[in-house]
Amino acid sequence: MQADEALIDERELSKLRWRCRRGLLENDLLIERFFDKYAETLTVRQARGLSRLMDLADNDLLDLLLRRKEEAESPLAEETRQVLEMLRVPLAASPVVGH
Repeated sequence: MQADEALIDERELSKLRWRCRRGLLENDLLIERFFDKYAETLTVRQARGLSRLMDLADNDLLDLLLRRKEEAESPLAEETRQVLEMLRVPLAASPVVGH
């Protein structure tokens, strides 16, 4: 198994969860849902992609998560794009935020 495809260990998962805390409740809710679903199977590569998403400003992240802005406006690495898709709310279930 390649190092990128190895599961992250418990300590790294804990650090990543801490790093993913956001200023916008909407982001926190989506990120918490992500961890509830994928924490047990998160790979090193996916963790790296998630960490890169956390470099974005809160509003930019929310725009990507809710599909109000597409990656073409802010190009993402493949591993980051994969995690973005894992984080995103399905189109049919997208909440109307800020309206």
